[in-house]
Amino acid sequence: QVQLVESGGGLVQGGGSLRLSCAASGIAFSINNMAWHRQAPGKQRELVAFMSSSGTTNYAESVKGRFTISRDNAKNTVYLQMNSLKPEDTAVYYCTIPTFPRDYWGQGTQVTVSS
Repeated sequence: QVQLVESGGGLVQGGGSLRLSCAASGIAFSINNMAWHRQAPGKQRELVAFMSSSGTTNYAESVKGRFTISRDNAKNTVYLQMNSLKPEDTAVYYCTIPTFPRDYWGQGTQVTVSS
């Protein structure tokens, strides 16, 4: 079965950096698009970053220029490098595989940014 395991979350001061990792198994990783979503307390989940199987990327306006999504197909892993973090980036971050007929989601990793 498909499994997505995120790591790298934690507590960081505003202006700091974190790198999230997501290891995928049970799926042909290299041919799938990958994405990161997040959900802050009391808010809806939002798409943060997307990377197609061919390497095309897309970002939420709120993170453009600060976050970078990347992937290593040899390691079946997708990353989210987060720089210049702000308190409003505090959320649970989820690694996802948007695919048909269903999406796959990891269990999430907490990112907390202090002011």
